[in-house]
Amino acid sequence: MFERVKQSKLFFWSLELLVLATLILVLSKIGFVFQPVVTFFTTLFAPVLIAGFLYYLLNPMVELLTKRLKVKRIIAIVIVFFILILALVLMISSIIPNLVIQISQLAENIPNFVEQVETWAYGIANTEVVKQMFQQVDIMEQLEKMNLSYGALIQRFLGGLSSSLGSIVGSIASATMTLVTAPFILFYMLKDGDKVVPNIEKAIPEKRRGQVEELLGKLNKTLSNYISGQAIECIFVATFTFLGYLIIGVDYAFLFGVIAGITNLIPYLGPYLGLLPAVAVTIFNDPFKALLCCVVVLIVQQLDGNIIYPNVIGKSLAIHPLTIIIVLLVAGNIAGLLGIFLGVPFYAVCRTIVLFIIQVIKEDKTKQKQGELLG
Repeated sequence: MFERVKQSKLFFWSLELLVLATLILVLSKIGFVFQPVVTFFTTLFAPVLIAGFLYYLLNPMVELLTKRLKVKRIIAIVIVFFILILALVLMISSIIPNLVIQISQLAENIPNFVEQVETWAYGIANTEVVKQMFQQVDIMEQLEKMNLSYGALIQRFLGGLSSSLGSIVGSIASATMTLVTAPFILFYMLKDGDKVVPNIEKAIPEKRRGQVEELLGKLNKTLSNYISGQAIECIFVATFTFLGYLIIGVDYAFLFGVIAGITNLIPYLGPYLGLLPAVAVTIFNDPFKALLCCVVVLIVQQLDGNIIYPNVIGKSLAIHPLTIIIVLLVAGNIAGLLGIFLGVPFYAVCRTIVLFIIQVIKEDKTKQKQGELLG
């Protein structure tokens, strides 16, 4: 009886889970041992992430120059860096000043927006329907307690700013170090990126080298398609949302277009998050214009979903929408905004690895059965 239980799959997996739970418990108690390693990786995370993102954007240009035009790789990298610098200069000289101007104008008009919200809220509060629904609640008194005045809002903002001054200085220092180190990491990624796979294969048993090379190729294709595709999508959404807002006469159209392009990185939820600022600014003053904003975003998303996304990213990720929503919820809860942006590509990479391992196991079993039949 004991031998039968001992050889059963239930006993095996129960023991495996028990060992795993014990290992997690032990590691959680000795976390201080791994603190230097965690600090090392968190320090490198931001510059490596930025460099990796730029690598997948710029490496196709390097490959084009080296393979098609027969330019030496180091010269091709210098040319690509020069193009990147020009793009950054163009952004700093034209895009960022416009953003700063519109943000400052938006900040100056905050009192008007607050006044519009107060007028709208007071109007709603004075209607007979609301009065009958909330006879026991003095809505006017509650609105006054909220203290929506411009001075109070500024005071709260400055209070929060002064309390977090230390973290702001630390963030500026960290951002400066990231901006300094990321270009060097990017340069060596572009220079020696083609040597990564051969070096990894040297550490792999010879019979598995072909499989490892295939897996790395799939991972590279998955990341390349996702990152380059998302970049094109964001530019498309930002440009055409800006043009749409400009046509219907929305104030701060450029700022809201950029916000729409950035939030488009978040699958499914991004378009709605990008629409919120434009609707919030227009709905209390001109509800019809707020409705037109929704129409603009709907048209842009239809063009993006039916033309840009299928042709640029296509079915390369092949992830179910429900799975994406679950990934966003979990990743956002674990890592906040960064998790929301990186959750889907991280899941796609893990999924590719797991599916490949399952495929390899099935192929090994098939070869084993064929060997037994031949034997």
